[in-house]
Order: sequence, then structure tokens, then C-alpha cells
Amino acid sequence: MDDKELLKERFKIAISSAVKAISENFDIDVRFSDNQETKKNSLNLPEISEFKNIQDFIDIRALADSEALKIKYTNKKIFSENEPSGKMAKALYAIAEKIRYEKIGSDKLKGIKSNITQHYNNKYKNRKIEEIKTESDVNISEAFELYLRSYFFNLKQNQATKEVLSYWKDLFDKNLKNNLKELDKYINDQKKFSQFISKLIDNLEFEDSDPNEKNEKQETNEEKPQQQDSSDEKDEEQETGEKEDNEMDAGLSYMDSDLDSSNNDESDQKEIGEIEKNVNSEKKNNNMLRKERYKIFTPEFDEIKKAEELEDERELTKLRKMLDQQLTNLQGVITKLANKLQRQLLAKQNKSWEFDLEEGILDASKLARVIIDPLRSLSYKSEKETDFKDTVVSILIDNSGSMRGRPISVAAICADILSRTLERCSVKVEVLGFTTKNWKGGSSREKWNLNNKPSNPGRLNDLRHIIYKSADAPWRQSKKNLGLMLKEGLLKENIDGEAILWAYKRISKRKEERKILMIISDGAPVDDSTLSVNSGNYLEKHLKHTVKWIEDNTNVEILAIGIGHDVTRYYNKAIKITDVQELGDVMINQLTNLFSDNNKKTIH
Repeated sequence: MDDKELLKERFKIAISSAVKAISENFDIDVRFSDNQETKKNSLNLPEISEFKNIQDFIDIRALADSEALKIKYTNKKIFSENEPSGKMAKALYAIAEKIRYEKIGSDKLKGIKSNITQHYNNKYKNRKIEEIKTESDVNISEAFELYLRSYFFNLKQNQATKEVLSYWKDLFDKNLKNNLKELDKYINDQKKFSQFISKLIDNLEFEDSDPNEKNEKQETNEEKPQQQDSSDEKDEEQETGEKEDNEMDAGLSYMDSDLDSSNNDESDQKEIGEIEKNVNSEKKNNNMLRKERYKIFTPEFDEIKKAEELEDERELTKLRKMLDQQLTNLQGVITKLANKLQRQLLAKQNKSWEFDLEEGILDASKLARVIIDPLRSLSYKSEKETDFKDTVVSILIDNSGSMRGRPISVAAICADILSRTLERCSVKVEVLGFTTKNWKGGSSREKWNLNNKPSNPGRLNDLRHIIYKSADAPWRQSKKNLGLMLKEGLLKENIDGEAILWAYKRISKRKEERKILMIISDGAPVDDSTLSVNSGNYLEKHLKHTVKWIEDNTNVEILAIGIGHDVTRYYNKAIKITDVQELGDVMINQLTNLFSDNNKKTIH
């Protein structure tokens, strides 16, 4: 055995000893082979052929350290329990877990920190700027790893890495940056870390379905959609929605995975190879993975109806009497609160004056002094400017089946009293509702069935949007309409995202300077027909996109009240109430706060 071979063997022994010591598994069989087959309680590292420089030593030591840290700090059960669905999402999740256990080891042992830091600094140093000509030369997995390592390991940035990050930095800053400190707190708690990073990856929201998972879901629902594009008919509202989604999600096109081959993580490497194979085959057909866009299978059965068009005069009168009976019990409490709001609004609208001015409007109250003393100059006054803005409030009420009973009654009562109160204060109010025409999809589903069930059809039900009171209609003309909410047969499914977009479009056309949209709901959007043939969070994602875009890019102020459910994951300004009796108090108090000078929203 020559000196080089002897050196290699000694190095292998040293590496094996280090792996056993770091992992605290002294029975593990450490092998050096290019054969990827592994046995139980064994670790396969790449064969050491030739060391050209010191960096080669560092690279293999970094790899061995990483594998040992994985054995010690990764609980496979916790890892699998919190693993997101989708090939690319799983790859990003594996990258985050790798960074987690490498960070733990680096904090505990300086030698490990040195090996890992030098390895990755060299890896990114070797990334050539010439290789990055377009966005297609950069994939999300590479950028994601670089972004996290830059934070957790303070990696040195060069021109090439800056270029890699440039295509994804805005997206990561938007969804990850503010959460990195919290993620860092969970470094030593794999369960919390895994749960948190899984949610963050899910928030990136790219189309990343696992074919196996999809097939299982299709078998469960006894749906066998064929692989062809649906020929959607787009109405004006949908076009607006897609345009806004495009604006909100600019840059959310995802390229194929290209995880570095030096990451020879035994269990992950096989998965990563599979990921690359699947994604590359997808790329041949599509060139890029695209975010799942919100679609409507067909809008032809949707309707926007005035309340009086859904029931005759006699039925509306009957329902209004029912509402008045229920109003009796709550009227005292809510009316007091409404009066509080009225006083505040009127106080803001009251004229105030400056007196004893040299010019302006003649102050008639001071004319008597001029008669007594003719030499006294005339006194003038001028009206002070008021900060109060012309305001319109739109109340959008969830008319789903889960609102049936007390929740919808209280919502109708509060809408009724607020309409009267704000009307007295010269504040325009409209009351809207949203539901579906049918359970289980209605005519839209039937058409989908007749068209051979195309895959990923998007929203698959017939919408019904209801105008109970338009902003310009007096309360007395519309009061009968509000009773319609008590009609149980009206309440079906709720598709919140499109309803909010509809309400936003209505209020944004108003001439008033200040626009407030108040949403009353009892939880997440649900439509069985749509969710049975799309991803489980399909409607939730669209709701989040719509709300976020309105909050970030318009002057419409959104306030949400969740009945029995926390809706803060959808809205920045949201309140949860557990008892519907609280609704009137919360609605009026929140409106009162919104009208304070310190809470005025400016256009972004």
C-alpha cells in the first residue's frame, strides 16, 4: 500500500469515527461506495477516489458531519407527519430540515461549523454568473436553500448567488423574511420547526400535486377526470379576478428542481432523484411549473339578484315580521351602541368656526356691538375644515348553511340597525349576501359531467350573490329585504373569495372618499362540489389572494368578524366572537374605531 492509499484509509477511519461520535451511534456501519444501496443501521458515503486539494477533504467531512447530525437530530416519524404534499414542497421541506440539524451541530461544535460553512461557501463560489442567463437557469430549490443558509449560516454572497436570489428574493421576502426569527426559535424543537416550515412552504402556493395522492383522492371521490384543459367561459368578474391574481402573484412561476449532487443524503437523495425525474418530464410539456390559478368552470349559471327578485312581497313581509320579533330582544343593547356610533360620527360632521377674523363671513351675532360702538370694525367668521370624509360602508354577510339559526338572525339584525344608524349620519350603507344556488354543484356540475369531467375544473357550482340593500336605497325601502336572510332554504355553500371580489368591485366604483368593507362569516369557504375535484385548500388560497391584494393595493378598508371561528389567517383586521350576542357590540365598536382619525387607510 503506497502513501496515498494509506492516507485514504486513515482518512476513512477518521471519518467513520467522527460519524459514530457525532451521531452517538457506535454500531453504525459507515461505508464508502458509489453504490447507493444501503442496509439497516448503515451509512453510505461516496467513494474517495482522489484528493486534489484541501477543499476535497473539507467537502467529504462536511457531508459526513451532515449525515451524522441527521441520524442524531432527525426523528423520522415527526418528519413524515409534518411533510407537505407535492414533490417540490417535499424537496423544500427536506432542505429546511437539513439546514435545521446542520445549524444545531454548527452551534455545538466549531469543527462542524467550519466544515459546513467552508463547504457551502465554496459551492456557491463555484456557481458561475455566466451560467445564469435567464430565470429558467435558476430553480426554486436552489434559491430556497441559498436564502435560508444566508440567514442561518451568514453565507458570503457573490455576484452569482446574488443573481440566483434576485429571481426569488421578492417572493421569499414576502412570505419568509418576517418568519425567520420565529423559525430560528424552533431550531431545537423538530416538531414545531417542521409544522412551521411546512405552513410557510404551503404559503408559497405553487402547483405541486403528487400524482399518487391525486389518484387516491380521485378514487375516493369516484371521480375519473380526463387529462385535458377545460374550456372555461370567462365573464368580466372572472377576468378581473384573474388579473388581480396575476398582479398579486407575479413571479410565482417555478422551474424544475436541481438539488446539488453533493448532498448525498441517503433517504432524501433517492427522493430528490425522483423529484428531478418527475419535474423534468413536466418541463418537457410545460417548460415551467405554474402556480395553481383560480378558475371558474362556467359562469353562465351564476346570478346576482336583488332580494325582492327572489321572493314575492307577501313572503318578504312575513320574513320581516319574524326579524322584528327577534329584534325586540336585542334592540335595546344594540341601539345604545348604535347611538354611541351616531354621536361620534355627528360630532365629526358638525361645523366648527373661527371668530373675530378680518375677512370671511359676516358674524351677525356681533352686529349689536357695531350699533353701540359705530367705530368698532365688523367681525367675520370662517368655517374650519373637518377631517370627516364622505364614507360608504358595505356589509357582506355569509349566507351559508352553517350560518343557519342564531348567527344569521343576529347578522341580519345588526345590518338592519347599522343601516338606520349610519343613514342618519349621512353615511351610505349597502348590505350584501353570498351563497350558491344549489348544493353539490347544480347546473355547473351537470355541464362538467356532460363534458367528460375535465380535470382541475376550478370552481364548480352556481353562485348566488344577493343585494339586500343598495348603497343609495333608503332603509325604509329596503327593510323588508333584510328579512330574506331568515329563509332557511336560501342558505347553502359559501365561496368567499369571489364574493369579496364582487363586493370590492361594487364599492370601488362609489364616489365616496372613504370605503369600508365589513365581512361577517363563520369560517373558511366551503363548497363540496369544487373541493371534490380540486385541491383541498383551493378556495382558501383564492380567498387569501383576493383579500391580500385588496388590503395591499387599494384604499378599501376590510374588517372581518368571524363567528365561532378565527379568520385572522385570511384578514389583517379580524375579530373572533364566540357568542353571536357579541356581534352587535363588536360590529359597532369596530366601526367606531375605524372612524377615528388614527385609522385612516391611504392608497398604496
